[in-house]
Amino acid sequence: MVTKRKRTIKEAWVAALQSPKKRDKLLIGSAIIAVMLLGMPFFFNYIQNRQGALLNDWVLEHLPAHDVSPYIFTLIWGMGLLILIRAMYNPVIYINYVWSLIFINLTRMLTILFISLDPPKGLIHLIDPLTSVFYGNTDITRDLFFSGHTSTMVLIFLCLEKRNDKILAFISAAIVMVLLLVQHIHYTVDVVVAPVAVYIIYRLVRRIFKIDRLTNLED
Repeated sequence: MVTKRKRTIKEAWVAALQSPKKRDKLLIGSAIIAVMLLGMPFFFNYIQNRQGALLNDWVLEHLPAHDVSPYIFTLIWGMGLLILIRAMYNPVIYINYVWSLIFINLTRMLTILFISLDPPKGLIHLIDPLTSVFYGNTDITRDLFFSGHTSTMVLIFLCLEKRNDKILAFISAAIVMVLLLVQHIHYTVDVVVAPVAVYIIYRLVRRIFKIDRLTNLED
């Protein structure tokens, strides 16, 4: 029995860039996400200066606030590193993640614009030196509906392919959702709606951009 040799990172990306369908999605998706990241500090600074509604949240009222920033930071960036490694060997994972992220970000920006909320009572600022770059290195507390941290974790879970990776990502996402509430960073509705929104966007993106078919292309 002949064992199929695993492709190197270079071989995987050379093959992807030689495929017109993959190459277009890789280059265009990367360019769009780069522009979005450059514009995010301006958007978040704008929404931070608005006044919004303060929600009555039964869960947060009965949940004492604690600073769990190190745990949230470790889980999010640990899973980010995992999907980066997987995507290095499989560019389709990168395509799937980037294009889904584009539309998740656009959807979040719209919902944040139209649903203006003040931060929950007892909020403890999340200390995350990496993510803060995209917020303009300022404390942003009004990017609430729906949760970006939860969205990131759920998207990683959806994009990963290996069973053990998915199990780890699912557990990590669930823990992060709870920790966000423990730190009173989000209202409960922000955290609960995020997985539903991300799943719908993820499925639509795969169907519209035919990402499922990319997996079956000859490399």
